[in-house]
Amino acid sequence: MKHRHHLLAVALLLALTACGGGSKPEAASAPAAASPTGWVPTSAAYPDVCRSALPQQARDTLGLIARGGPYPYRSDGIVFENREGRLPREKGDYYHEYTVVTPGAPTRGARRIVTGSAGQQYWTPDHYDTFSEIDSRC
Repeated sequence: MKHRHHLLAVALLLALTACGGGSKPEAASAPAAASPTGWVPTSAAYPDVCRSALPQQARDTLGLIARGGPYPYRSDGIVFENREGRLPREKGDYYHEYTVVTPGAPTRGARRIVTGSAGQQYWTPDHYDTFSEIDSRC
């Protein structure tokens, strides 16, 4: 009887592994391009957000960025210092931030787009607590 249970356990383990239910590691995806400091982003680093899924005000801000302004706030385009360390560490003026208008807010609100010198664009709806990388292909 012990032998039969052992065989069933082995068969179950093999079936789970073959179906992806075991603990085998995920297949590695192709590495992304490294930044100037050598940091390589992974798909898990920042969830993607489709440009089309952003609020209209964020899409408007992306349009202003593409045209080089004019921007609605004097502080738009300033260096984003990444003090929270939530984006990859880069030198000096690598990142810049732009306000995304929040309807009804008496101030600039919490929504921003942060751009990187290598063309990255990040969306943060909560004043740098979380970031998503903007995918312009969708």
